[in-house]
Amino acid sequence: MIAASLFLLFAELCFAATSAMVKYLAADIPSTHLVFFRNFFAFVVLLPWLYKRRATAFRTTQLKLHLLRTVTGIAGMYLFFYVITQVALAKATLVLLMAPFIIPIISWFWFKERVGPILWAAIGLGFLGVLVFLNPFAGGFPAVMALAFLAAGLAAWAKTVIRKLSATESPSKIVFYFSFFSTVLTAIPVLVTWQWLSWQLWLGVMLMGVFAVLGQLTMTRAFSMASPSQIGVFTYSSVLFAALIGYLIWGEAFTVHMFVGSAIIIAAGYMAIRQNRSPAIKIPPSGTTNP
Repeated sequence: MIAASLFLLFAELCFAATSAMVKYLAADIPSTHLVFFRNFFAFVVLLPWLYKRRATAFRTTQLKLHLLRTVTGIAGMYLFFYVITQVALAKATLVLLMAPFIIPIISWFWFKERVGPILWAAIGLGFLGVLVFLNPFAGGFPAVMALAFLAAGLAAWAKTVIRKLSATESPSKIVFYFSFFSTVLTAIPVLVTWQWLSWQLWLGVMLMGVFAVLGQLTMTRAFSMASPSQIGVFTYSSVLFAALIGYLIWGEAFTVHMFVGSAIIIAAGYMAIRQNRSPAIKIPPSGTTNP
């Protein structure tokens, strides 16, 4: 389990680094380009799988759900990338991490699934942690944070669709269809507003893609070695990595209330993940930049 935990911590560090690269590159590269390249690199990694399964890769009976998962995921990614450029990296990362707490609420309405009292308590505690972290009573609540919560809601919706798809589709096919559709759809605005990049910016875009792909691969490896109930709480380490990166690069302060809020959310996440052992609604772990 130690090795799995280390893999997951490295994955979350990569996701935080991906967000940092988005924040850094956004000053010179349109968000449409960044979202496209984020999805394009993920699709490139899947090409060997596509070649190997070329006879059956496109077979599906759930095309509408795949499209719904893609649209909600892309919309959440566009919003999250915008929020990253407007607020401290740790704040944007933390709000997106609310997605796992929103999933049971969507499932409660959509699938009529039971949500136990412990999970409701974890959800409430998670939202309390965000409130403490953001500390809106001290300096107001930036309007852009509403977009961050919307991004978290869209990410939660996308992951709820994944739960629905998993009843008939393999994980590799779900990932393939999202990568394929998201690459095609996000390429459209890029073609319309194409901007030539210097070789330095190309290196930055490639580095962003490498971090994102490394994070996805190592996260998958971690959860193949240990169950979410054992190591899933480490997914919340991304906010700590984001805070550290934000402090070192942009001088973003990490205050006491941010530390306390993070601790509350980690505790809430631990409560929710432990519930995965029961037949109630399960909360899937997720990478920060992967709505």
